[in-house]
Amino acid sequence: MPIDPKLASNATFDKTTASWDQDDVILYHLGIGAGAGKPTDPKELEYTYERSLKVLPSFAVVPVFSALGHLGAIPGVSINFAMVLHGEQDVEIHRPIPTEAKIETTGRVAGLYDKGKAALIVLEVASKLAGGEPLFTNRFSIFARGEGGFGGDAGPKPGNEAPSRTPDAVVESPTVSHQALLYRLSGDKNPLHADPDFAKMGGFDTPILHGLCSYGVVCKAVVDKLLDGAVDRVARYQARFAGVVFPGETIVTSMWKENGKIILSAKTKERDTPVIGNAAITLR
Repeated sequence: MPIDPKLASNATFDKTTASWDQDDVILYHLGIGAGAGKPTDPKELEYTYERSLKVLPSFAVVPVFSALGHLGAIPGVSINFAMVLHGEQDVEIHRPIPTEAKIETTGRVAGLYDKGKAALIVLEVASKLAGGEPLFTNRFSIFARGEGGFGGDAGPKPGNEAPSRTPDAVVESPTVSHQALLYRLSGDKNPLHADPDFAKMGGFDTPILHGLCSYGVVCKAVVDKLLDGAVDRVARYQARFAGVVFPGETIVTSMWKENGKIILSAKTKERDTPVIGNAAITLR
């Protein structure tokens, strides 16, 4: 049996450390499109120039991305990594992210669900500043195709459904043809996003944009449009990856204000295909 839930459930990972500086923050922001088309705009410079630098909450995925490497070391889990998809991402921000920091990170299997033809593995990664203060918590939901049928709980139903009414705001965020090549410098070196031959093996005519890049693009669209750039108002950001973006396409983000949340939905402009769904930013 590829997955033994008795061994895998609540498995923990060894403590790790990570750090970043202003250049890492700026590189991430450039990778999700900050400064594109208007590099000297004062509001864009807050993402790209150290004098007044701030950090988008979606940056929280970058310092701990390597935690996904623990997937292959979970007791009771033996899966085909060629069949693995990143299904959802959930980030809780406990305090504003500093432009430079060192963190300590611990991880565990927070959920293991049987989807019939697939398994859903939720890896929870909690990060604290060197002084012990909680900074952010990531939950990576990994969809392992062909690994279901072990008899577990099917898991909760998707939430954060987009309302049927007209969005309160819509933002178009163009990407550029080399967007994936730039974003991968923040740590995700999966060749699917750079190598045409590898992309064809995965069923794509050309490399695709990282899902977490789209995740950041959508976060920035909301912060800029509805929060007037106030990154510290984001308490949580949940999203389900619903489709792919090819570098050079435009991501269209629709937003609805709902009871202390901003419900989100994103699609490609050119193909009218979904990118992110069942998504919400919870405000503080």
